[in-house]
Amino acid sequence: MTTTGEQHAAAEKGPPWWWARWRSAVLDVGLALVSAAECAVEGVPFARDAGIPLAAGIVFGLLAGSVLVLRRRWPIAVVLVSIAITPAQMGFLMGIVGLYTLAASELPRRIIGALAGMSLVGTLIVTFVRVRQDMARGDLTMGDWFVPFASITTSLGLTAPPLLLGLYVGARRRLMESLRERADSLERELQLLAERAEERAEWARGEERTRIAREMHDVVAHRVSLMVVHAAALQAIARKDPEKAVKNAALVGDMGRQALTELREMLGVLRSAEGAPVRREDVPLAAVGVAAAAAASRAADDESAADGPWLSDLDVLVGQSAAAGMVVELSVDGDSREYTAEIEQTAFRVVQEALTNVHKHAAGAKTHVRLAHRVAEIAMQVENDPPDEVATAAAARLPSGGNGLVGMRERVLALGGVFVSGPTDAGGFRVSAVIPAS
Repeated sequence: MTTTGEQHAAAEKGPPWWWARWRSAVLDVGLALVSAAECAVEGVPFARDAGIPLAAGIVFGLLAGSVLVLRRRWPIAVVLVSIAITPAQMGFLMGIVGLYTLAASELPRRIIGALAGMSLVGTLIVTFVRVRQDMARGDLTMGDWFVPFASITTSLGLTAPPLLLGLYVGARRRLMESLRERADSLERELQLLAERAEERAEWARGEERTRIAREMHDVVAHRVSLMVVHAAALQAIARKDPEKAVKNAALVGDMGRQALTELREMLGVLRSAEGAPVRREDVPLAAVGVAAAAAASRAADDESAADGPWLSDLDVLVGQSAAAGMVVELSVDGDSREYTAEIEQTAFRVVQEALTNVHKHAAGAKTHVRLAHRVAEIAMQVENDPPDEVATAAAARLPSGGNGLVGMRERVLALGGVFVSGPTDAGGFRVSAVIPAS
């Protein structure tokens, strides 16, 4: 169902004057009409007792009773008017409703207590005087005890119930408003947590993509670079030295198979680490989701590290580079010991990526690989001499994404280590890294 602009404007237009809802306005107007009618009827005996025209008494009653319409905005004024007309025995409904509204309002308790006490005393005095007059005229034949009894019970009956009911309703209303505000605040906090969890999930996805890209680069780039170098050498010596060409072809095949094996293992780890997608309704449980995601990521990293290379494989790595024509020396200082899988994998990848960069950018240069086992850390350094211009020009067609040094730095810094790289004074290039052993 659609609404026109005029209907929408009429729907948004609130009730007149100070009422918050139309239902409140209708209720107050209805109570004011009943109160005005009551005071008009009670104005007739008041006019007779006061010796004024009946019309004046009726008009006075109508005006006094209609003040009840102001009870929501000015409850104090309504109670004061009801107290003022109490001697005329008028405004009983206005006094009851006024006291209830006053007690349920946000006014200070001392003001509510003072006005309630004034109303109680006023009703008590007026009732006491009227009952004594009735007994004096003979309208009542009760004993003297009846005068204070009737005065007290009447004043308490007209004052205590509306006062207590108003205090209860006001306290309940304030409690509901407090609970509503607390619920709104909790909803806003949950929304903020959901947004923050989504941001963290997006950041985690980006970090995971970067990690996967870095791992793929480390696994494939070195093997493929060696394959390209061997393929170039194979092309150059295929006719001159068939025996060496067969040997190089076998090396290319072995490296290709190793690259495929490592790539297959990595893809298997990624598939096993895949979990159920994060559901939107699970976002408020941000702490559980983040902890589970972190645990899954650590499990995937541990599994990948367990299947990954070890420092004991450095001899094989250096031998592969030597077989590709690189003059490379490996030196190890200190007593070899076991490290965590993540430390060994990172150290191996740093050396591997540094050798790959030598193949790409300094082919033919003599390279020194140094590994030092220290008390609280492990250090590695790969340094090459100035490159051979002819060999470097021949290997210049090797692709380079420019992310090798960045990936090595990220790996080392993630373990709390130090990474330094840059050209040497002799014209070569040096890559150094130090990783804490624990």
